[in-house]
Amino acid sequence: MLTITFPAQAFATNCYVMATGPGEECLVVDPGIGVEETLREVLTTHRLKPAAVLLTHGHVDHVYSVTPVCGGELAAYIHTDDRYRLRDPLADSSLGPALAGMLEQQFGKVATWREPETVVEVRDSERVSVAGIDLDVIHAPGHTEGSVMFALDPVPDGVPDEAGVDRTLITGDVLFAGSIGRTDLPGGSSEAMERSLREVVHPRPDSSLVLPGHGPATTLGREKASNPYLQRL
Repeated sequence: MLTITFPAQAFATNCYVMATGPGEECLVVDPGIGVEETLREVLTTHRLKPAAVLLTHGHVDHVYSVTPVCGGELAAYIHTDDRYRLRDPLADSSLGPALAGMLEQQFGKVATWREPETVVEVRDSERVSVAGIDLDVIHAPGHTEGSVMFALDPVPDGVPDEAGVDRTLITGDVLFAGSIGRTDLPGGSSEAMERSLREVVHPRPDSSLVLPGHGPATTLGREKASNPYLQRL
C-alpha cells in the first residue's frame, strides 16, 4: 500500500495519503493546518486522485483543510459523536482567539472555516471501503467523544519484514509513541480514555503498525512494552 506521511504546518499533525498504488484513487487522512500545497505536490508526484477524507476526530488541527481537499465533491468521514465539531472547529478550539491570531501571524491571513458539503457519519465496527481500501472503524473515546482509530490489513510499502508488522492501525490522538492524547480539552474524559486503552487498544495485535496523529510511527507491541499509559493497565 502506497502511504505518504507529512506533518501539517501547525501542531505537526500527521497527514496521511493512502492508495493501492501510484496513479490510483487515494484516501486523505486528517488534513490539518497548512497542508494544501504539500498535498498537491504529493498527489501530482504519485498521480493520485483523492476519493475521500477520513477524520480521526474533529479537532481543528486535524480537520482545518478538509473542505479545500473535498472541494464540494468528496465526502468527509467522521464519527457521529464528533460530527458537531465540523460546524465550526475554530469556535470549538480550546485556543479560542489565540488560534486565529497565531494562524494569521504564520500564514498571513485570518483563519476562516466553511463546513464540508458532504459528511458521512461513521460508527463503531463499521467498515469503510473507498479507493480500493477497506478500513474498520474503531471507536475509542477519551481525547474527544468521537475519536476513532482506523484498522486495515495492508502495511505501507517499504516497511521492512523485520519490523514484525502485518496490519496497520491509524490511531489519531488516541495513542502516540510513548504517550496518549490529552483528555483535558472540552469533550475529553480521562475515564473514557482509560477504558478505551484497556478495552479497545490493548487487546489489538502486537503486530499492528501504529500511525499516530502526531509524532513517529511505532508498533503496538512496542507501546505495550514501553508506553507507561499501556503498561499500567
